[in-house]
Amino acid sequence: MKILVPVKRVPDWQIKLKLLPDGSNIQTDGIKWILNTFDEIAVEEAIRLKEKGVVSEIVLVSLGPPDVRQRLEYALAMGADSAILIKHEGPADSDLAARALAEVYKRGGYSMILMGKQAIDSDSSQTAQLLAARLGLPQACFASKVVVEGESAVVTREVDGGLETVRLPLPCVVSTDLRLNEPRYAALPNLMKAKKKPFEELSLDALGVSPEVKVRIKSLSTPPARKAGRKLGSVAELIAALQGEAKVL
Repeated sequence: MKILVPVKRVPDWQIKLKLLPDGSNIQTDGIKWILNTFDEIAVEEAIRLKEKGVVSEIVLVSLGPPDVRQRLEYALAMGADSAILIKHEGPADSDLAARALAEVYKRGGYSMILMGKQAIDSDSSQTAQLLAARLGLPQACFASKVVVEGESAVVTREVDGGLETVRLPLPCVVSTDLRLNEPRYAALPNLMKAKKKPFEELSLDALGVSPEVKVRIKSLSTPPARKAGRKLGSVAELIAALQGEAKVL
């Protein structure tokens, strides 16, 4: 069984981002990039399925500039077998990602696409659904448990009312949620070995995919500064302030 695991490079969630002077995007010079949190969970789950003897090969794929290779190598060091980088310097949205991933899937003979439910930078949570629709594959989003039984996948997914378990025929698309697992760290020796693992670079042209996007950033701005609080001398003053100033009573 061969699994395709799409991953995305995103800014480290622990750093404070700054905007470009014109507000067109964030400043990317010198910032720290990481593997998207939910995609890292998908990589870990694929590795666990391989350790159980269910999966024979794990192929990573990502869309982005050449330096995305570093994040792919980290995922290779975790235990994936090979990686594909679709080189693209321009803007990308969920639709472009889904179209590119669909073409990669068609080339490989995969039994499952296992990916994060969303990227922590855009938070769109659309790519898995768009990809499944484009390929005509069954899907289970927000997975908290994945079990492969014969020619089907049994997925427990998180829904508003609790948990739902569905059975999907293979091949299928599964997107991962936070509670599925805790990803392992890539050891330094494995990081060195990852540089020697199979790594393919493609272009959108080679895949026959247009770079056109449907979502464009018009402007970004920081939230307004919060006003300092003040202490009031009594409950009566508080009620008066809520009525007269805040106008919430």
